[in-house]
Amino acid sequence: MSGTIASRPQGSEAAILGLGVYRPERVVGNAEIIERIDSTDEWIRSRSGIENRRFAGDETVADMGAEAAGKALAASGMTPTDVDAMIVATSTGLNQTPSVAAEVDARIGTGGAAAFDLGAACAGFCHGLALANDMVRAGTARHILVVGVEKLSTFLNRDDRSTAFIFGDGAGAVVVGPAATSGIGPVVWGSDSAGLAHIRQDRPWDESFAQPDGPRWPYIEMDGNPVFRWAAFAMAKAGLHALEVAGVTIDQLDAFVPHQANMRITDAMARSMKLPATVAIARDIAQQGNTSAASIPLALETMIAEGQVRSGDLALVIGFGAGLVYAGQVIRVP
Repeated sequence: MSGTIASRPQGSEAAILGLGVYRPERVVGNAEIIERIDSTDEWIRSRSGIENRRFAGDETVADMGAEAAGKALAASGMTPTDVDAMIVATSTGLNQTPSVAAEVDARIGTGGAAAFDLGAACAGFCHGLALANDMVRAGTARHILVVGVEKLSTFLNRDDRSTAFIFGDGAGAVVVGPAATSGIGPVVWGSDSAGLAHIRQDRPWDESFAQPDGPRWPYIEMDGNPVFRWAAFAMAKAGLHALEVAGVTIDQLDAFVPHQANMRITDAMARSMKLPATVAIARDIAQQGNTSAASIPLALETMIAEGQVRSGDLALVIGFGAGLVYAGQVIRVP
């Protein structure tokens, strides 16, 4: 017997309809960090651009994700029951099952939206944005919540001079939905497995909980110099490629919002891409630290709040991190 599989009705163009973020209350300055490492405030600022970061308290990853998601829905004029699917990008959920997305769904009450996690480290938000864009355009879903959230303080070795000052906690979310014209450009993404071990856990989960001195969470470790070289130059090429496939010239760009990994990486990318002085550059890392999958929506929200960008502006976003993996696209600011 033969037959025909029915296809879904074709969707429409997609855009970001609303943005929301969550920043933990506790601000942790460099003075607190250097109490346990051989460093100075001047050294941290010169190496990373970081002055402060935020650490969550009792909030879980799902708690923070739900707060950001609720704000994104409010900004878009949507309710939870308008959501057809939820994608949560995170590397720091403590439960393998259920997913963080399912936990966020339980908190905000979508009433049955598809919900799943995406693990692409610091590039997770842009991966999620690419999937959401394609889902709307294909007609798979109409309104999609994309959440980037991390509680990296759980996995910090506070005595490690190379990583203790870098990471922070937070969440950002966007609602992606139908639009008359495209507000999300084609994704440029990929991986470089030659750098697989440059950002890693210091040991597997099973080994971490079988230590003679007692169990602990795995710590984040990073080889700073090779990561810097890869991010600063390979990601500049990826950024220019994202502009090209979106049909946007560099002089048409209003903002550059890279993953907030390191201020020096951001500056090196901007120089390599030859960004005009008219392009506003996100520097949220100074007050937020590196929040991995949450850093791009957090940085974009800061730029909007400070008047650096306006609704309708064109922004290049690009995330990159452990794997080594990356993804980026041109978006229209909601």
